[in-house]
Amino acid sequence: MAATPDTVHWRGVHHLALVTTDMDATVRFWHGVLDARLVATLALPAFRHYFFDIGEGSTIAFFEYTDQPIDSFAKPAGVPYAKAAQFDHLSLHLPDEDALLRLRDRLKEHGCEVTDVIDHGFLRSIYFSDPNGIALEASWWTVDPTGRPADHSDERLFADPDPVPAVRELRDEGRLRHTVATRLVDGVIEDLAREGITLER
Repeated sequence: MAATPDTVHWRGVHHLALVTTDMDATVRFWHGVLDARLVATLALPAFRHYFFDIGEGSTIAFFEYTDQPIDSFAKPAGVPYAKAAQFDHLSLHLPDEDALLRLRDRLKEHGCEVTDVIDHGFLRSIYFSDPNGIALEASWWTVDPTGRPADHSDERLFADPDPVPAVRELRDEGRLRHTVATRLVDGVIEDLAREGITLER
């Protein structure tokens, strides 16, 4: 489906909700090391919920649950892990190479491990982790594909030589032939398919 004058008017990520078992360490890293200002907090008997400013109305928000044991894991970005089926890593946006290098140096100054700059073609990135083991990336667009019409034939940005059918439809027809419907779930389940919940096609 092509965008219309009635399209959704996205303004970025309002908040991405993540989980911590140590809110104090989380504040010290996100506010103190990454300089993502702590801008709001909520507290209920069941949980704390703290929000960190990452620019332009976007925040990262952490839950710390009360008296709830939480299994945790740590993994590098882009490395598959069965328990991380729906979340791999979070990339934070920076304006340019200088900002990327300054963040890399800041992380090192605070004793945090961080990669060298990785060149992905249309973006350049560094990789690191937070105290919860969440895989993080900081990136800047060398070719910014946002805020302008998409050219699905631009091989700098659309480099998959065998794209999924939806991308071929966008490239060849300028629209999607159909979308998918989803369903709400009313509790925590390990595997949607095992429970008979599938996306309608």
